[in-house]
Amino acid sequence: MNKSKVTTILGILSILPVIVSIIFFYTERGPNADIYLLITIYSVLSIIGIILAVISSWMSKGRISKLLIGLIGLIANLAVLFFAFLLLLAMGISEA
Repeated sequence: MNKSKVTTILGILSILPVIVSIIFFYTERGPNADIYLLITIYSVLSIIGIILAVISSWMSKGRISKLLIGLIGLIANLAVLFFAFLLLLAMGISEA
Protein backbone atom coordinates (compact mmCIF):
# COMPACT_ATOMS: atom_id res chain seq x y z
CA MET A 1 0.00 0.00 0.00
CA ASN A 2 1.22 3.45 -0.75
CA LYS A 3 1.10 6.42 1.59
CA SER A 4 -1.88 8.04 -0.15
CA LYS A 5 -4.14 5.02 0.37
CA VAL A 6 -3.09 4.66 4.00
CA THR A 7 -3.88 8.34 4.60
CA THR A 8 -7.33 7.97 3.05
CA ILE A 9 -8.09 4.81 5.01
CA LEU A 10 -7.01 6.42 8.28
CA GLY A 11 -9.11 9.50 7.50
CA ILE A 12 -12.19 7.41 6.89
CA LEU A 13 -11.48 5.31 9.99
CA SER A 14 -11.29 8.52 12.03
CA ILE A 15 -14.88 9.36 11.04
CA LEU A 16 -16.13 5.85 11.84
CA PRO A 17 -16.11 6.30 15.67
CA VAL A 18 -18.40 9.32 15.29
CA ILE A 19 -20.88 7.26 13.30
CA VAL A 20 -20.69 4.42 15.84
CA SER A 21 -21.26 6.92 18.68
CA ILE A 22 -24.36 8.33 16.99
CA ILE A 23 -25.77 4.85 16.36
CA PHE A 24 -25.00 3.84 19.95
CA PHE A 25 -26.71 7.01 21.20
CA TYR A 26 -29.96 6.16 19.45
CA THR A 27 -29.94 2.51 20.49
CA GLU A 28 -29.06 3.01 24.17
CA ARG A 29 -31.38 5.70 25.41
CA GLY A 30 -34.20 5.94 27.87
CA PRO A 31 -34.57 5.97 31.61
CA ASN A 32 -32.84 2.60 32.10
CA ALA A 33 -29.66 3.53 30.20
CA ASP A 34 -26.37 3.35 32.09
CA ILE A 35 -25.12 6.91 31.62
CA TYR A 36 -21.62 6.31 32.93
CA LEU A 37 -21.13 3.41 30.51
CA LEU A 38 -22.28 5.67 27.67
CA ILE A 39 -19.84 8.39 28.73
CA THR A 40 -16.99 5.87 28.84
CA ILE A 41 -17.83 4.47 25.41
CA TYR A 42 -18.13 7.95 23.85
CA SER A 43 -14.82 9.01 25.38
CA VAL A 44 -12.89 5.92 24.27
CA LEU A 45 -14.30 6.03 20.74
CA SER A 46 -13.58 9.73 20.51
CA ILE A 47 -9.99 9.38 21.65
CA ILE A 48 -9.40 6.57 19.15
CA GLY A 49 -10.91 8.74 16.41
CA ILE A 50 -8.77 11.74 17.40
CA ILE A 51 -5.61 9.65 17.29
CA LEU A 52 -6.51 8.30 13.83
CA ALA A 53 -7.39 11.80 12.57
CA VAL A 54 -4.12 13.28 13.80
CA ILE A 55 -2.11 10.48 12.17
CA SER A 56 -4.09 10.92 8.95
CA SER A 57 -3.55 14.69 8.92
CA TRP A 58 0.13 14.28 9.74
CA MET A 59 0.64 11.82 6.89
CA SER A 60 -1.20 13.92 4.29
CA LYS A 61 1.53 16.63 4.10
CA GLY A 62 0.19 19.07 1.55
CA ARG A 63 -2.62 17.09 -0.01
CA ILE A 64 -5.63 19.26 0.69
CA SER A 65 -8.26 16.57 0.10
CA LYS A 66 -6.56 14.11 2.44
CA LEU A 67 -5.96 16.83 5.02
CA LEU A 68 -9.64 17.81 4.85
CA ILE A 69 -10.78 14.26 5.63
CA GLY A 70 -8.49 14.18 8.66
CA LEU A 71 -9.66 17.59 9.86
CA ILE A 72 -13.33 16.62 9.53
CA GLY A 73 -12.63 13.50 11.58
CA LEU A 74 -10.75 15.54 14.18
CA ILE A 75 -13.49 18.16 14.54
CA ALA A 76 -16.27 15.54 14.67
CA ASN A 77 -14.46 13.50 17.33
CA LEU A 78 -13.73 16.62 19.38
CA ALA A 79 -17.45 17.42 19.24
CA VAL A 80 -18.33 13.92 20.51
CA LEU A 81 -15.76 14.28 23.31
CA PHE A 82 -17.19 17.70 24.20
CA PHE A 83 -20.73 16.34 24.44
CA ALA A 84 -19.48 13.41 26.54
CA PHE A 85 -17.86 15.96 28.86
CA LEU A 86 -21.11 17.93 29.07
CA LEU A 87 -23.00 14.73 29.86
CA LEU A 88 -20.48 13.88 32.58
CA LEU A 89 -20.79 17.41 33.95
CA ALA A 90 -24.58 17.15 34.00
CA MET A 91 -24.44 13.83 35.82
CA GLY A 92 -22.05 15.29 38.38
CA ILE A 93 -24.34 18.24 39.01
CA SER A 94 -27.38 16.00 39.42
CA GLU A 95 -25.57 13.88 42.01
CA ALA A 96 -24.98 16.85 44.34
